[in-house]
Amino acid sequence: MVRLGAPSDAEDEVGERAEERVEELQDENAQLQEAVHAHAVVDQAIGVVITLGRLTPEQGWDVLREISQRMNIKLRTVAECLVESARTGHLPANVRTELQQQLDLVRPPHTKE
Repeated sequence: MVRLGAPSDAEDEVGERAEERVEELQDENAQLQEAVHAHAVVDQAIGVVITLGRLTPEQGWDVLREISQRMNIKLRTVAECLVESARTGHLPANVRTELQQQLDLVRPPHTKE
């Protein structure tokens, strides 16, 4: 059936709801993409910590989380800092100090240098 003329109120309402849903889905998609990126950065940072401290993945996660909590910095921010330091060789002194303290607490005595 073909309608001529202006859409009805019901059709307007359906169209508005559809637009709202599209916007909600676009927002959700953006949030999911951001979460995937953040997760990847955290995983990379755990790899950096594992390499530096000769730790297990679980210990690497614990060290990363502890640094975040003790410094009151978001985990993702700490992770980004560590990943960047692996590339550039530069790690802010406060993060480096906390990382060293956490590695000293976690590493078995025979691996400490």
